Amino acid sequence: MCGITGFVSKEKEKEPILKKMCDRLAHRGPDGEGYYTDELVALGHRRLSIIDIKNGAQPMKTKKGDLIVTFNGEIYNYQDLKEELSDYPFVTNSDTEVLLAGYLKWGEDLPKHLRGMFAFAIWDKKEKKLFCARDPFGIKPFYYYQTKNELLFASEIKAFLEHPSFHKELNEKILPAYMSFSFTPTNETFFKNVNRLDAGSTLTYQNNKLEIKKYFSLSFPITKQEYDKTLVEIQNTMAESVKYHMISDVEVGSFLSSGIDSSYIVCLAKPSKTYTVGYDNPRYDEISYAKDLTEKLHIQNISKKIQKDEYMQIIPKILYHMDEPASDPAIVSLYFVANLASKDVKVVLSGEGADEFFGGYNSYREEVDFKWYNKIPFFIRNIISRLASLLPPVRGINFFVRRGQKLEDHYIGVNKIWSEKEVNKILKIPVTLTNKEITKPVFDEFKHCNNLVKMQAIDIHFWLMKDILQKADRMTMANSIEGRVPFTDIEVFKTASHLPNEYKVNKANTKVALRDAAKSVIPNESYKKKKLGFPVPIREWMKEKSVYDEILKAFKTDIANKYFDTEILIDMLNEHYENKKDNYRKIWNVYCFIKWYQVFFEEE
Repeated sequence: MCGITGFVSKEKEKEPILKKMCDRLAHRGPDGEGYYTDELVALGHRRLSIIDIKNGAQPMKTKKGDLIVTFNGEIYNYQDLKEELSDYPFVTNSDTEVLLAGYLKWGEDLPKHLRGMFAFAIWDKKEKKLFCARDPFGIKPFYYYQTKNELLFASEIKAFLEHPSFHKELNEKILPAYMSFSFTPTNETFFKNVNRLDAGSTLTYQNNKLEIKKYFSLSFPITKQEYDKTLVEIQNTMAESVKYHMISDVEVGSFLSSGIDSSYIVCLAKPSKTYTVGYDNPRYDEISYAKDLTEKLHIQNISKKIQKDEYMQIIPKILYHMDEPASDPAIVSLYFVANLASKDVKVVLSGEGADEFFGGYNSYREEVDFKWYNKIPFFIRNIISRLASLLPPVRGINFFVRRGQKLEDHYIGVNKIWSEKEVNKILKIPVTLTNKEITKPVFDEFKHCNNLVKMQAIDIHFWLMKDILQKADRMTMANSIEGRVPFTDIEVFKTASHLPNEYKVNKANTKVALRDAAKSVIPNESYKKKKLGFPVPIREWMKEKSVYDEILKAFKTDIANKYFDTEILIDMLNEHYENKKDNYRKIWNVYCFIKWYQVFFEEE
């Protein structure tokens, strides 16, 4: 696991600039650094040594020196590929060298042969061409910034701050979408002209021309087979995935919560050490569940209870590492559990991807629980929806609003924060990009699928790829450790993608088939537990004066007044503080944007 950066440019003094860019990524690779420059390109690398510790230094060249690669990630099938590429004169045992050999054989089809998490850049010296790729689900990040005559790329946006051609400017049009989604749901970012390479895509840059292609797209070829056979298939695929994800020349640990996802991984991997965080409030503490499982497995669990003050104090640092505002309170929990693990190990397993692939969210159950309501003719439900939308947005009313609309008209994912109506009311800038415009390409692609599959496709494209995996990468890398996600694996997705709805959700539970498959190896009742994620007591803390005062201070800043109707914000904060209304998610969403802005546009 590493940090990569570089640029294509006719700039003469490349290495001093490249070194500063790499220094911004030092947390991603504290074990080493490497640079390659010529008259057209600069490639930089910060290394976290995991595989072939002695010989895997980067940027790495072919023997002739005509191809040079800088790579972030892990290719889990690299040993299998080495056999397929046996004509190549390998001199290391690293997965990096497989990329060079594979590019020589397959060219731009290389990513289709890889099983793993990756973002890499290969410079073809002969063709004067830069070829870059990102893994199918976007586990590893890749950003680029193009000027008239240059292309910059990096694992994290902050590396661009060190390049003299980079102009830092806020991309205001993303703010309304952030308020609804809680993260940046587009490939455009909060930094104007900085884009992320989409998951499952390649980028080529040659003669000042940029071309992006998709090599992987989601599909859900649902096929109903016998339930018992499905369980065996899930068990075999998960066991194989965990086995691949355990490949390492250093110790591998695992995060562990109270739920099925991390519990299943731990039971398959049986790492010697697991890591859990919790809080003093029993409603938000998973430590006892984790210790119960690890005691039964005879492995170690190391835990920490996060205190309110340290949680609030770390927010600016976390937003610096995230590069963009993100308001999921669980990001902070993830930072602390990664920090805890970093004292012992360099690699950890984590459970991201299971909910999106196997049907883990309670909202998916609406397709089962409310079939009776769907039998009412749509035009009647639509009239009820329009009338209900005029009433205050409370839980019962929201049901009638949603169920009288087409999914395409309202669904943006499981973590919607502000409605567009609310955004238009509180924001002082015009909304130029609507939520429907953002989600439309995905809905169009899956227009012939059932609603549950449509929801999964939206959640994979947005919530998983652009939030969950991003925060997992950033919080582990902020602590200089590698996070691996066995559920977010191409073979696991293939298995999950053909499951019929009833194998995903029923009236009793979510992730139906996955829970039954996991039951065979989990020795306690974690496989039954409903999803908690990383629960955080922010809702309660906002009713305490210290947190209330901190947020009030942020809401009175110039930047808050520039973009928001602060009278409405402060009223919402007071309502929550006085226990009149639960506004914590919306308050936290705006607070995180303000703190992020201060980090990158006031303190930088």
